Amino acid sequence: MTPPGVACITGASSGIGAATAEEFARHGWAIAMGARRNGTLKILAAKLLELGSPKVFHHQLDVTSRKSVKDFAAATAAEFPGGIDALVNNAGLAVGTARLSQVTDDEIDQVIDTNVKGAIAILRAFLPGMLDRNRGHIINMGSVAGFWVYEGGSIYAASKHALSAVTRTLRLELNGTPIRITSIDPGMVETGFSEVRFGGDQEKAAAVYKGMTPLTALDIAECIWFAASRPAHVNIDQMILMPVDQASVYKVHRR
Repeated sequence: MTPPGVACITGASSGIGAATAEEFARHGWAIAMGARRNGTLKILAAKLLELGSPKVFHHQLDVTSRKSVKDFAAATAAEFPGGIDALVNNAGLAVGTARLSQVTDDEIDQVIDTNVKGAIAILRAFLPGMLDRNRGHIINMGSVAGFWVYEGGSIYAASKHALSAVTRTLRLELNGTPIRITSIDPGMVETGFSEVRFGGDQEKAAAVYKGMTPLTALDIAECIWFAASRPAHVNIDQMILMPVDQASVYKVHRR
């Protein structure tokens, strides 16, 4: 099993990011975390210390801003001069369910800037340090929308297809180094994801999971931890997680 190190988590203020930070803290890892809501991170930081993390660092991060990403990476490097051991590239979102003919420019930009350009910016900020130190583990938060498509999800699916391509390409480029890379690809997970997608409409968000049992943020966090905690010679290339009630993006059993 991989010994405790430093885990860097983006989009850590809620949902899968926060649950992942808690899971690593329980296993004695130091945590560096970033999100747009720095106040929420401050509250979470106190909890992580209580759970057993020896050190917690948090910094405001907007992955759609290259300056913000560079500032976050520089601050993390200053706080942890020995570098990070695991990068959980988690920040992401979906906006609306409009078909391609109705989707707005702002919605396109928000999803692509966050899920594709933002994820790549994080990788470019932290990968050179991993290469210099000849160690590290990159865990990209993908989705089943990275290999399936559905009506009303063209832009989100495109963003996750793009991230999947980046992950698979990096696996080739990193071959011959000890750096590991994993794609975590969940199906339906009940977090604040759907609330963001529906602009804060809690009724619409709840309807997504009506009559079925979705995955939880903890379910995903435990799988991320499993991948990160394998021995150094073991790489979990891809992990696909689905609720039992979900057979595909368009087939869900509802009671």
